[in-house]
Amino acid sequence: MAALLPAPATAATVPDSLEQRIKACTACHAQQEKHDAFFPRIAGKPAGYLYNQLLNFREGRRQYPLMNYMVEHLPDDYLREIAAYFAAQHPAPPPAQPSGAGTAALARGRQLVLQGDPGKKIPACIACHGQQLAGAAPAIPGLLGLPRDYINAQLGAWKNGIRRAQAPDCMAQVAQRLSDADVGAVSAWLGTQVASAEARPAGSIALPLPLHCGGVPGSTAQVAP
Repeated sequence: MAALLPAPATAATVPDSLEQRIKACTACHAQQEKHDAFFPRIAGKPAGYLYNQLLNFREGRRQYPLMNYMVEHLPDDYLREIAAYFAAQHPAPPPAQPSGAGTAALARGRQLVLQGDPGKKIPACIACHGQQLAGAAPAIPGLLGLPRDYINAQLGAWKNGIRRAQAPDCMAQVAQRLSDADVGAVSAWLGTQVASAEARPAGSIALPLPLHCGGVPGSTAQVAP
C-alpha cells in the first residue's frame, strides 16, 4: 500500500488591517524604542504633527530615502490614518540617557529649554512644546523620550537647511540662532530627562507662539523674527 503523501501546505492569510500594514513603520519606530537607536519615538505624538512629517517626507522637505520611498505614493487620507494610529499609542517612557556632557553644558541646555536666550532671540522650548515638553495638539511634538543623537542631528539638519518644514519654518529660524555648542547642550539635557508616564500632549497651547510656524494652524508670532 502506497504511503500517503502529506497534504500541501496552504499559504498563511495575512490580514489586511492597519496594524498589519504599519509593521513597515514599527520595524524602525518600535513601540519601545531603545536609546541607542537613531529612530525617533513617534508613538503618542499629536496626529497633526505626525501627518505634517509624513507630508514633508512625501513632498521632499525632509530627506531620508527609506521614508521618502515609503510615502511617495500614499494619499492624504491614508497618511492621516497612519498618524492617528500612532497618536493614540502611549507606551511607557524610556529611561534617561547617561550623558558625558559637563555641568556647564547641561546647565546651558536647561536654560535654553526652560528660559531661552533673549539676547540671541531664542525662545524657550517650553514656550511651544509645553511645560511638560509633551507637545500640544494639533501639531507640536513632545521632546522627551527622543534619542539624544536624533535631537542633535535634527537641529543640525535645520541649521544646515537639510530639514525643512512648511513656511514659515520657525524651527529653522531657532536652529540658525543656536551655536553648535548650544545644539549639543540642548540635546544632552533633554536626553537626561524622563517624561511622566501620564504625560500627554496638551489639548491646545497659548497663542500667539514666539514665532510664526507654518505647520501649526492659527499660529502667529509674538515678536518679529
